[in-house]
Amino acid sequence: MTDLDAPRVRVNQVGYLTHGPKAATLVTDATGPVPWRLLRGDAVVAAGESVPRGHDPSAGVDVHVVTFDAVREPGAGYVLEADGATSDPFAIGADLYDGLRVDALVVFYGQRSGVAIDEALLGEGYGRAAGHVDVAPNGGDGAVPCLPAGHATTAEGVDLYDGWTGGYALDVTGGWYDAGDQGKYVVNGGIAVAQLLGLYERTLRTRGADAADADPLGDGSLRVPERGNGVPDVLDEVRWELDWMLRMVVPDGEPFAGLVHHKVSDERWVPLPMLPADDPQPRFLHRPSTAATLNLAAVAAQGSRLFAPHDADFAERLLTAARAAYDAASTHPVLLAPDTNTLANAGSGPYDDTDVDDDRLWAATELYLTTGEDRFAADLRANPYRLGGTSPAFRPEGFDWNHVAAWARLQLATVPSALPERALVRTSVVDAADDLVAQQATQPFGHPYVPTSGRYDWGSNGLLLNNLAVLAAAHEITGDVRYRDAVLGGVDYLLGRNAVGVSYVTGYGTRDVRNQHSRWYAHQLDASLPHPPRGTVSGGPNSDCPDPVSAALAGSPAQRCFVDDIGAYGVNEMTINWNSALAWVASYLAGLGDGAAPA
Repeated sequence: MTDLDAPRVRVNQVGYLTHGPKAATLVTDATGPVPWRLLRGDAVVAAGESVPRGHDPSAGVDVHVVTFDAVREPGAGYVLEADGATSDPFAIGADLYDGLRVDALVVFYGQRSGVAIDEALLGEGYGRAAGHVDVAPNGGDGAVPCLPAGHATTAEGVDLYDGWTGGYALDVTGGWYDAGDQGKYVVNGGIAVAQLLGLYERTLRTRGADAADADPLGDGSLRVPERGNGVPDVLDEVRWELDWMLRMVVPDGEPFAGLVHHKVSDERWVPLPMLPADDPQPRFLHRPSTAATLNLAAVAAQGSRLFAPHDADFAERLLTAARAAYDAASTHPVLLAPDTNTLANAGSGPYDDTDVDDDRLWAATELYLTTGEDRFAADLRANPYRLGGTSPAFRPEGFDWNHVAAWARLQLATVPSALPERALVRTSVVDAADDLVAQQATQPFGHPYVPTSGRYDWGSNGLLLNNLAVLAAAHEITGDVRYRDAVLGGVDYLLGRNAVGVSYVTGYGTRDVRNQHSRWYAHQLDASLPHPPRGTVSGGPNSDCPDPVSAALAGSPAQRCFVDDIGAYGVNEMTINWNSALAWVASYLAGLGDGAAPA
């Protein structure tokens, strides 16, 4: 699937909210305006002229923009014609994203480790045996030892773990597989948990505006095994990961006691396809890290206040764990995770993290929001990322698992608290959103993602989605529809209005990606296996083109550094942190209804 296959009129292939903005991008060499028509069946619904935007260096093409905001007749089967080209069909209406909110969340059920996946829940053909449960050929995660001494040595003889090894094994069953592999990583699980908890907490804050349904994310809303237990389903899903994170703590009496292991993974990469139950590789715990420990502190504190109405004992356990992790990280403030991709025996993503001040800000944020204690407010004020004003918290490239200061700001700005500096934090979020709106205005494909280098990063779609979360937070803070419109423009890009003309979300749009890098959603390699489930987002264009498949695109304009191929892990992987960002944005979108301003 390439841009050569897509119509030159690029639209959101799902559609546009009735009362929201509506824009398309036309790829054309025409230097002046060209006429366009919006059709539904044989009827011409609207017509006008395009606005030339010149050459877009991120796409490598000349483009015009077409807008049709005034069209508000709900329905499916709309197409846009211009310059001899016809767009893919799309809809106009309300509630276009209700299904995406559910599907993006149910993707997490399919990533569960240590349990059989029920196709009655995930879909026909998606069932599979439990992975890593001490059943041959894999040894399972019931008693995973620490990485042996010497295994963290590079080919050049450098020991990245400074001689660390532990003489113990831990039961680290459960949790989510991180991406297309069987590794489980605390720092990526942390931001994913935070965003799922965050979207639920936001829904509680805005329930009156979000939906007529009293609790659109309540018990029975998702296809998960625990539905019907009286607990909101999104919390059930999150608990699968939280329980695993609690198992990753270094036991008392051991070196680095109380810290959290950075990851558990295979010794070496396994080939594709490979079902988790068939993984033959030994599994090891990697050295604990300050970043992983602060991740647990943050999400355990956040989870504590949200689980409290449903399971007081678990909520108290989480808060106790959060405090202990925060204190342990203070005892070992700079135990950093190295770039273990340089290991001769690499079998996992590195998730190296050389700056933990942002993680510390985040952990203090969630502990303060849950407890209101002055201790944590003081730590917030002392943090280098600060509470407001000019700060590296917000990056043009967007935030991610490795840059969480912006997420901490969003939480402080939107979750009610008595923090004296809250107004300052809220202003900083709105200022960051204003910068994104200004950046978006320069992009003829309508997306607020403009890296300062001009190069798209690994997981550019996830970074874009996190920029949309900043804009959505500004909309919540101010009520200004400019920020809502900017979110919708970014979603247009994800769902088809882009240089390659694809929807980056499986199951949504005429030309959706279906071959994300995954060892078990590997239909491209084995027809007996499924594609990724509906609601799975692709990582998206990556200017580095780091894998053997996308390497052929190296040097291409940034937006065109993409191919829907299972081997293209650098541009087309699936990961829990990108899907959590999608789920957060989809939940916000579902709350907009038809896009009309509240009365």
